[in-house]
Amino acid sequence: PKTEAFVAKIERFVAEQGVEMVSFAKHQRKDEITQQYLQQFEADEGVLLIDEAYSLVRGGERDFGREAIDAIVKLIEDRRDRIVVVMAGYPDEMEELISSNPGLRSRFPKVIHFPDYTTDELVQIFEVMAKAAEYDVDEPVLDRLRELLGAVQRGPTFGNARYVRNVLEAAIGRHAWRLREVEKPTVEEL
Repeated sequence: PKTEAFVAKIERFVAEQGVEMVSFAKHQRKDEITQQYLQQFEADEGVLLIDEAYSLVRGGERDFGREAIDAIVKLIEDRRDRIVVVMAGYPDEMEELISSNPGLRSRFPKVIHFPDYTTDELVQIFEVMAKAAEYDVDEPVLDRLRELLGAVQRGPTFGNARYVRNVLEAAIGRHAWRLREVEKPTVEEL
C-alpha cells in the first residue's frame, strides 16, 4: 500500500512541477547498482527510484557507492529533460548523501517529507498484511495493536510499517509455537 501511495505522490509532484512523465520506471538498490550496470544504464527516459539512497555513501574504497553517485549526477545532467531521479531515505542520512557530492544539492532542489503513518493507517496496514498471510484479525487484536502503537516511541528508529510487520510476524511465530504439540489442529485453532 505504501509503495503505491508513494508512487502516486511522486507522479502528482512531478506533474505539478510541469515535468512530463514517461512510462519507463526502474527501482534499484545499492547492491543492484554495480559498476557494470552504471556503465550500461539502459534507461534513456523515465523515472529512476533509488530507495535507501543514503547507503551509497557508506562502505569502503572497494564499494561502488561513490562511483554510483558520480554516475547519477552525470545521468541527471545529461538527461535532465527526459529522466526523473528520485532518491528516498531517512532525512538525516539523506542530508549526508546530498552533502557528499557538490553536484547533488543543486540537482535535488526539492525535498518531499512523508510523515510517519498514523496509528489508524498502521492498523490498516496490519490488517492487509494479516489478510495476505491468510489470518483473520478481530477487534480485540486490533485494539491490542493500537495499545502497542500508542506505547511505542516514534522517533528516527521507529520502523513505521516495518514495525507492524514485525508485530504480525511475532504473533504468527507465537501462534505456531502454541500449536507445535497439537497433533490435528482444527480450522479454528489454525
